[in-house]
Amino acid sequence: QSQFVESGGGLVQPGGSLRLSCAASGFTLDYYAISWFRQAPGKEREGVLCITSSGRSANYADSVKGRFAISRDNTKHTVALRMDNLKPEDTAVYYCAAAWGCSGDHREYNYWGQGTQVTVSS
Repeated sequence: QSQFVESGGGLVQPGGSLRLSCAASGFTLDYYAISWFRQAPGKEREGVLCITSSGRSANYADSVKGRFAISRDNTKHTVALRMDNLKPEDTAVYYCAAAWGCSGDHREYNYWGQGTQVTVSS
């Protein structure tokens, strides 16, 4: 079964940092665009950042500009989301997903992980 495994979530104080990691199981993510989405309780799933197979990134959430960064390591077949200066409003379940091209629309993504919880609270 093809899927993603996300890791790195947890509880962090406002202003803190976390690094999320996404690894593929059952397929090679190297040829896909990979996005991070997030979903807070009672809210719709929101695109955060995307990175193409060649390493170009796209930002879908203005609120994370200058604080979050996406990267990929095709030698390790992983994609990371670095999150700095975290705010309580960043609290959500974070998911990685794969598509043939970057898009902020979650319906265009074929593979999803189970998500990892990020909680920003003092």
